[in-house]
Amino acid sequence: METISKYSKFVPYLYFLAVIAYWFTDVNQSKGITAYPILLFGIPFLWQIIKPSKQLNFTLGITFVCLSSYVIVAYLSDVFNIVKLSQQTKQFMVYGGIFVIANFVMALWMIRNSFKRSF
Repeated sequence: METISKYSKFVPYLYFLAVIAYWFTDVNQSKGITAYPILLFGIPFLWQIIKPSKQLNFTLGITFVCLSSYVIVAYLSDVFNIVKLSQQTKQFMVYGGIFVIANFVMALWMIRNSFKRSF
């Protein structure tokens, strides 16, 4: 149990690194070499795993909570049919629902980790 709690603080960073790796491979297949700047988004998450920083952790957490909140509002507007969207966009929104919730939970987890380290 101690091992799980020791490594559980890295789960949000590994999650976002996996999302960045997936995004990179998806764009790389269609756009080629222009996808490599996407890998720069992974640097802060790798830095948090190698050499944790409370300020960077809190900044990443707040940034992704804000972004995830915006995406949740967009998702809810689709669910409640506030804006009319095409069928393909609605299908994407259904699949993206799990992604939206996972991003929000991981961002909250990062903020929780930064509070646990500071107190």
